[in-house]
Amino acid sequence: MLKSNQVVKKMIYDVSSVAEYLDRIDQNRVPYINKLREVIKANIDKNFEETISYGMIAYVVPLSIYPKGYHAKANTPLPYLSIASQKNSINIYHTGMYQSKYIYDNFSHSYINLFNKKPDMGKSCIRLKNLDQIPYQLIGELAKSMTVKEVIVSYEIRGNNDAR
Repeated sequence: MLKSNQVVKKMIYDVSSVAEYLDRIDQNRVPYINKLREVIKANIDKNFEETISYGMIAYVVPLSIYPKGYHAKANTPLPYLSIASQKNSINIYHTGMYQSKYIYDNFSHSYINLFNKKPDMGKSCIRLKNLDQIPYQLIGELAKSMTVKEVIVSYEIRGNNDAR
């Protein structure tokens, strides 16, 4: 258990491409991350773009579609879904879960129905610690839960406020 004065450091990779990211992470995780990428790409709105953002694989609203970007920062695309290889888990970050109680609850309940236990989640994060129990189908459903247009509208309405 963490003490109040301890800081958890995220594993952030200084990379500029998905291929470089995959080369830098624990090679035992590459097949799992590639499977997640495959599932996400098969389900996500085709207007999202796969890139590296904040040191992880990200699916973003391209600046060509939403030039305002994230936090109105030039050259920072609006994030939607990300995959990160952390010290003890593979993490999925999904902005829709942060902004929509429905999306958050739907994923959580579906996970419980599948595994008979609560998922290890934060406000927008799913921590996948048991790599043999990655809910690929649920991740696919999560990927298609919002279109690019819905992400933009949700962001503009709610911004960084916790809508839940």
